[in-house]
Amino acid sequence: MQGVTAFDPAKDIPDLTGKVILVTGGTAGLGATSVRAFAAQNPSHIYFTGRNVSAANALISEIKAKHPTAALTFIEMDLSSLQSVKQGVLTGFKHDHLEILINNAGIIAKPQGLSTDGYEIQFATNHLGHAMLTQQLLPYLLTATQTPGADVRVVTVSSDGYAAHRGIKGGISFTELDSGSTMSRTVLGPWVRYGQSKLANILFASELARRYPNITSVSIHPGVVETPMNTEMRGFNKKFVSITTWLGGIKWMKPEQGVLNQLWCAAGAKKEVLKNGGFYRPVGVDDWETLTKEARDGELAKKLLDWTESVLDNF
Repeated sequence: MQGVTAFDPAKDIPDLTGKVILVTGGTAGLGATSVRAFAAQNPSHIYFTGRNVSAANALISEIKAKHPTAALTFIEMDLSSLQSVKQGVLTGFKHDHLEILINNAGIIAKPQGLSTDGYEIQFATNHLGHAMLTQQLLPYLLTATQTPGADVRVVTVSSDGYAAHRGIKGGISFTELDSGSTMSRTVLGPWVRYGQSKLANILFASELARRYPNITSVSIHPGVVETPMNTEMRGFNKKFVSITTWLGGIKWMKPEQGVLNQLWCAAGAKKEVLKNGGFYRPVGVDDWETLTKEARDGELAKKLLDWTESVLDNF
């Protein structure tokens, strides 16, 4: 399917005057690159989250040197802790509206482990943390939909690695998640667990679109990008990625290239062009129909969000 043949954020993202933006994982990689791109287009305010305060301060200084009037706020937040996410929003978000939310942060191929809340660590960070964040910000997203000509978007960064969910019967193992299992798998365990969390990103975005049609919610695959999350892999995981990308004829991208798909979905594309609930590959390719049956399963998406809300209600 034909995508966008040329997209230059500096030229093709319209003026963002009056818009409030929040990007998770904004201190490095695609998150920081997104913040830089948005700052050049005169938004009202940019919030970005992360755990590295010194990296956040350095990014703010860098951006303000180029755009002195840019308004930026760093919210320190650990996405693997639901209380940290909730507290971060309560104390750090100061506006009454939000037009663009990019659920960008994530971890990949981690050893077995549980979050502080007792959930498999990749699922907790990649899905539950972003679900809590979106829930806490939902009133501000909905407020923004009430303005004339409203264009409110939530972009959730998934991955083609979601397909590793095939190592889990049904795609999402709610029983293991509820039991506090670290979800051991004999074959490619870290990748199977990663795949489950990235499948959850796709299901979450599609169900959010169904429940709140006034908010444009999509999920995306950015490509294989030279971000710290990928380049700092070691041992088997590093070899596994190198071999699979080579066999697939996949070229690694710099962050400035890898960020294009999420920027296009968040602000570059006209609202009418985006398919609410859709899944996009670089750049601007609506590839929903190629997803696995689990990723396109509306009942599974509903079950996931219902289950997720029951978890969040405990915090």
